[in-house]
Amino acid sequence: MSSAAPSPTPARRLPLAGVLRVGRPSDIWFKPALSVVVAVGVPNLTLLALGRLDLAMYTMAGSLCALYAHNLPYAARARALAWVVLGMLAAVAVALVTASLTSSAVVLVAVGALLAAAQKALCDATRIGPPGPVIFAFISSASLFAPQTLGQVPGHLALAAAAGAWAWLVGMAPGLVRPHGPERRATARALNAAAAYAEMSVAPSTAASAAASAEASPTASAGRERARAAGAAAVHAAWQSLFATGARSEPRRALERLVVRAEIALAAPADTDPGRLRSWARDLRGTGPVPSVEPASAADELLGVEAERAAGRRPLTDRLGPLLPLALRTALGCALAGYVSLALGVGRPYWALVTAASLYQANITLTWSRGVQRVVGNLVGVLLFAAVAPLAHLGPAALVLCCLAFNFGAEALISRNYWLGSICVTPMALLITEFTGFQRPGELMTDRIVDTVVGALVGFAAAVAVTNRRAGDRIENALDTVERAREHTARLIAAERPGPGALDAARRRLATALVELRATADAAAGEWWQRAVPTERVLLAERTGHRTLATAVRRQGLHALEGTRA
Repeated sequence: MSSAAPSPTPARRLPLAGVLRVGRPSDIWFKPALSVVVAVGVPNLTLLALGRLDLAMYTMAGSLCALYAHNLPYAARARALAWVVLGMLAAVAVALVTASLTSSAVVLVAVGALLAAAQKALCDATRIGPPGPVIFAFISSASLFAPQTLGQVPGHLALAAAAGAWAWLVGMAPGLVRPHGPERRATARALNAAAAYAEMSVAPSTAASAAASAEASPTASAGRERARAAGAAAVHAAWQSLFATGARSEPRRALERLVVRAEIALAAPADTDPGRLRSWARDLRGTGPVPSVEPASAADELLGVEAERAAGRRPLTDRLGPLLPLALRTALGCALAGYVSLALGVGRPYWALVTAASLYQANITLTWSRGVQRVVGNLVGVLLFAAVAPLAHLGPAALVLCCLAFNFGAEALISRNYWLGSICVTPMALLITEFTGFQRPGELMTDRIVDTVVGALVGFAAAVAVTNRRAGDRIENALDTVERAREHTARLIAAERPGPGALDAARRRLATALVELRATADAAAGEWWQRAVPTERVLLAERTGHRTLATAVRRQGLHALEGTRA
């Protein structure tokens, strides 16, 4: 390795093309959409019947927890949702106590920024998934600016806790009908991703045609690399889902064998029938039995199972360390956005704070894209609010129903593109402020527009100012991890009789390391003002790593399993 320090990467051109492109919806978009309607609707309609709609902000804190953990198996979802509710209650408690002790907007903005930074770091470290820290920041920031006394805090927290318990029940309810639904979906995604890679990797019939193909279409080669990386990530996610379920029931064993087939397809695409993989994926929809695929050997049963259990997870403190730059960006950007909003005389500076908090992604390029999406979505959403406000002002019942409709719309659209979801989130946030009483639409709309622009501009400026110099170190560490895992796997492949499960364990570690390397390289590629990403080394490590995985598959004889050939 050269000892010369690599030169920093210059600022890249910020993308505009494709930022607003509408994609396909998530395959489970209706689950969070329906869950949030039920979780929010029951408490809000109850408060409406009691004539206490002014308390809805506190029940919303617990109800919105129903948006989380929809991709997790139910055993893991129960734990994750419980932690989400507890985290929400902790954030709201800090916000309400602070609001009861001081009315200084300067102090409130500072506390809101620190909470947003902590929420960003914890959500990224725990990988809780969508909607990430934005909901926490929205609720805790709004709570900071709600008039409060210390005596009211326990009652308001009790409302949030009750709604959180209801949200937990709503999130767990589908498990009564389809107890293995999340694992089935994860396995189906792995099978489809492996089939896509196999379809792109059909070997040419002759060496001459192979050379001509490689010369004529470099984009095709890059496409295959992306498909292989996507397949590896999907298989990794499927294993993570399966190992989060606890006891190995018979349906789960059957799903494990299907994930094995996806791994085999990635290792030996030329010997794979993509149609068979897609057929298995289709059979996993609904509540029918899991397709039965008999193992050809004991190795099939052991593949990845004991390895994943033995590996465990990295300690939370280790996962928080690399996220320090993102936390600093969030704290600085949210604080500055709130203070600029205050200086402009806007009555709700927490909107600017939340806008800034919503921007921060894995790197500057993604943060820019999210900023464009946020601004466009919010501006269109303000226009939608202007159209809906007369209907919502017909009465409290109309207000609640409009908010529920926007809750559903936000979750139905946000997986297609963030800006589409923001179109519904914006009027919903504006209507929530009217639970305590109807307000002048023009004033609300003006404040929202100003805070959106301020939050986006100041938030992005903070992202540029706080550089993530650890991104380069993380690539080096990821490369070293892949190389160690590859060498260990290669030694076991060469061994005459590796220990029981040893090769399986090594394959799992290598596959995980390759997925982490790709994610780290993608994140670093969008950062500014740091050393250049060693693209060639990353590609070489990926190619040799995947070749080693393929060799391990052949070493175990798994490539000849029934059903994998055309």
